[in-house]
Amino acid sequence: MFPSSQTLSGAFKGNQKAFIAASPTEKKAFVAHSTIEVNSPRYFYTCAAGGVFACGLTHYALTPLDMLKCRMQVNKGLYSGIFDGFKKVSAAQGIKGLYLGGAPTIVGYSLQGMGKYGFYEYFKHLYASSVGEENAAKYKTALYLSASASAEFIADIMLCPMEALKVKMQTSTTPFATTFLGGIRKIHAAEGINGFYKGLAPLWLRQIPYTMVKFATFEKTVEAIYKNILSKPKDQYTKNEQLGVTFAAGYFAGIFCAI
Repeated sequence: MFPSSQTLSGAFKGNQKAFIAASPTEKKAFVAHSTIEVNSPRYFYTCAAGGVFACGLTHYALTPLDMLKCRMQVNKGLYSGIFDGFKKVSAAQGIKGLYLGGAPTIVGYSLQGMGKYGFYEYFKHLYASSVGEENAAKYKTALYLSASASAEFIADIMLCPMEALKVKMQTSTTPFATTFLGGIRKIHAAEGINGFYKGLAPLWLRQIPYTMVKFATFEKTVEAIYKNILSKPKDQYTKNEQLGVTFAAGYFAGIFCAI
């Protein structure tokens, strides 16, 4: 399924997320206990697994905000604002009401994260190998954009059925379904398989540009931090310090892609 591992240009070496084995006295919780070769099948699987946790858990945690957003988009007069929405929903339904649609959210965005992060690294390696080291180094930003667009195209196909169920559950004036499986059966009975993919085109139009901006901005921000702000090469910093750079770049990228 995957091409054999190849060495990319020096321009990519600073961005390769190698997992280095920790010695018994230097073990870190987030460092693999055995070496994972960059651009190997195991590396892609690991990135996909990381995407499950990165997207599934974070989107589930923000379900209350997402639920209010969807309801306010459907009926702008329903709540006067976010805090009014929280107050009314929690008073009527408690914490459970704030997490309406949480089950399809965590399932759908876990699948999306698996596709997004796993296929991004795969396509980045595939496209770089296809155009050669010199062109890959010369057109890095184009590589980031094309790889992220390709990955998100697949990831949204994985997400769309759960997104359809989530929105129906969160925006229905009467309870759409009492259970997760009940909601799936209800959509399938009424609309068949097409009912789960009716929103795929607008989902692509929303998510693909979002992801292109996110990954390209993230990659360029990491490069800029190490080149223009910090004084040493990436491999001379500890894993915790590198993680701090990752968080900072991710936060900065999130602002741009959300806009």
